[in-house]
Amino acid sequence: MAAAFADHTGSWGGSNQFRLMPTDPLHEAPATADVTIAAAGTLVSIAYTWSHPQDGDQDGLLVVGADDAGELTALWGDSWHQLPPMTLTGSTDEGRLVVGYEYAGGWHWRIIVDATVPGALGLRMENAPPPSEDPEGTGAYAAMAAAFGRPG
Repeated sequence: MAAAFADHTGSWGGSNQFRLMPTDPLHEAPATADVTIAAAGTLVSIAYTWSHPQDGDQDGLLVVGADDAGELTALWGDSWHQLPPMTLTGSTDEGRLVVGYEYAGGWHWRIIVDATVPGALGLRMENAPPPSEDPEGTGAYAAMAAAFGRPG
């Protein structure tokens, strides 16, 4: 898993779009990310910053590792989204990590890290309401979507 991120280690800069609900307007602001590989190549760590439209500067950390079967376990904390930190589970597919968890009676939170494009890094956080909260059946929507490139 970490080998897929070997070319994506280091500092990244870009922008982040945020919205709480799918009908809310997107708020775009600068964002950064730092990707490291640790523990003899068994962990990928992504520290990131972003800005909330009312609450200002925020930061988060996602640390992901895979077991022998390739199943992912992650620890994630975010100064606005998630305190205290949560444990997430998921899978990987050649440079794309997908981890998530269920909360608040059927809501699902999913984090996708995309390192499949050379020179680019994506960080997307999706929220999916339960059917009772989603009468139109729109499903998961991006609450956060960051696109990063190398600082130039």
